[in-house]
Amino acid sequence: MKELKVAYRIACGAQDIEARARALAVEQSIEMPPGAVGDERVRAEVLGAVDAIQPIEGGDFRVTLGLSVPSTGLEGGQLLNMLFGNSSLQPDVILEDFDLPTADAARFGGPAEGLVGLRRRLGVAAGALTCSALKPLGSSSRALADLAARLAAGGIDVIKDDHGLADQAFAPFAERVRAVQGALRREGLNAHYAPTLSGGPISIAAQRRILQDEGVEMALVAPMICGLGTLHELARSRSGLALIAHPAMGGAARIAPPALLGKLFRLCGADATIFPNHGGRFSYAPETCASLAAAARNPWHGLNACLPVPAGGMHPGRVAEMLDFYGGDVMLLIGGALLESPLGVERAARDFVEAVRGGGR
Repeated sequence: MKELKVAYRIACGAQDIEARARALAVEQSIEMPPGAVGDERVRAEVLGAVDAIQPIEGGDFRVTLGLSVPSTGLEGGQLLNMLFGNSSLQPDVILEDFDLPTADAARFGGPAEGLVGLRRRLGVAAGALTCSALKPLGSSSRALADLAARLAAGGIDVIKDDHGLADQAFAPFAERVRAVQGALRREGLNAHYAPTLSGGPISIAAQRRILQDEGVEMALVAPMICGLGTLHELARSRSGLALIAHPAMGGAARIAPPALLGKLFRLCGADATIFPNHGGRFSYAPETCASLAAAARNPWHGLNACLPVPAGGMHPGRVAEMLDFYGGDVMLLIGGALLESPLGVERAARDFVEAVRGGGR
């Protein structure tokens, strides 16, 4: 029995959908003509099965496949490959959702800290959390450290690198981490800093050692850039590093945002997941945002809840609306709007935090 259940949306005529579904099952499993497979075990246990075909709005079809859990190797990158590897190259297919047995979800692991663990680390037992970003790209390490100190003085809970900050010459990773963490420590500020991990496995291993040496307890990871397997390995290492997933490149593979940024990132260990809030710089609908937040934090196979982090051109004037929409188990991320405030960064940050703590009032 193939217990990894995967739902796809296929744009196809009714006369061709059965053949198209069977072809998809082959492509996402053995990737060769089934008749050429002489091993009966492979045919029975590994070859994908078409579980259901349903017509949906717009003349498309929802096809549900049954795939082999062991084929994933219980590893994040290979799971993504089995869900949508070759078929992501076919423009008529969208990956809409997936599920797997509870025992297998537990073996993947999910968030080591999750919503509850992040609350414990940040000392915020209830209510929404706050986050801001170090910008702009091109700033020196000293300038970014000064900005972090002003945001932290305003009471921001988490200060993350802009996802474009990596190991560039104008603010090298080691120098930047030491400068920012040193500024927070020197001023006795409570904010947690989340630097961006970037590059390949050798670079990321070196960056992790720097974070450990500096006492940094959080990091930002873009799984669709550095690899879902990288996120998964970082989470499974149980290093004590809380992981915030960034959605960069998450819209390039035709995967439904709740399935990717909510469920898949959560399954592979993201403690918090950033995503574009509706009404910002991106085009997510309110329904997509609500489904994504639910996929991240609702009960699912006993995994820790992943903290939703709506972002993307948000403004303090929307705090009350966002809290009404997402409730208290959320972290609101506002970056540029605080940096451009005529009140100054520290005052703008303080007003933002007070609005969040006061439920937007």
